[in-house]
Amino acid sequence: MSVFIEIALDENRISPELGRQLVSICPVNIFEQNGTRLHVIRENQDECTLCELCLKLAPRGTLAIRKLYKDETLQARGTEPE
Repeated sequence: MSVFIEIALDENRISPELGRQLVSICPVNIFEQNGTRLHVIRENQDECTLCELCLKLAPRGTLAIRKLYKDETLQARGTEPE
């Protein structure tokens, strides 16, 4: 169970290619891809450094990082693929 950070992911809206990019871009191994599905590694959530690289890449509404210690949520702000 996370103490500081909780990451919510809409797995149904993340393409396999975008999933690979998110796995690759995360500096602390928060994401993993099993086949075509992207998942959050729950036990790694508190390792998040809030670099926001994933939030910049993921389409709006697909990813959120909740700061449990501050009751604040950061939302994905990337654009939908055309």
